[in-house]
Amino acid sequence: MADYKTTRKLKTEAAAYIAGLIDGEGTITLSRRHANEHRQLVVSIANTELPLLRYVLEQTGTGKITRKSTTSAKHTPSFCYALSNRQALTLLEQIHPYLRSYKQQRSQLILAKYEQLTPRNGKYTQALKQCRLDFEQELLAIRASC
Repeated sequence: MADYKTTRKLKTEAAAYIAGLIDGEGTITLSRRHANEHRQLVVSIANTELPLLRYVLEQTGTGKITRKSTTSAKHTPSFCYALSNRQALTLLEQIHPYLRSYKQQRSQLILAKYEQLTPRNGKYTQALKQCRLDFEQELLAIRASC
């Protein structure tokens, strides 16, 4: 069995900095990897500064950085740091106090409900499945206000 990486304990400064990156350039959402699967927690940061994303990867010890495709030679190459599920949950526990945008509300809802509505074995009762769908709708309805 492969080693499961856990998100490192962040120093206060790193947690606050990463929260700022997520507030400005990031996403806290539930996303499907495949059409027939339940949505999974994903925290990501998109940026053109690869060293900045490498810093986040170094601090957290989890996640991965991918290159985003460019559609024009005029576009600057960009990258995306992302982590999901329990690793993302552990990161949110540490950065939540420092979030300042609507992502703080999303983070709060995730921290309150995600684990109890996500069985580790992936098996849902009908009642749990409905509660999970309600949670997903509630979370995705939290958006930036203009």
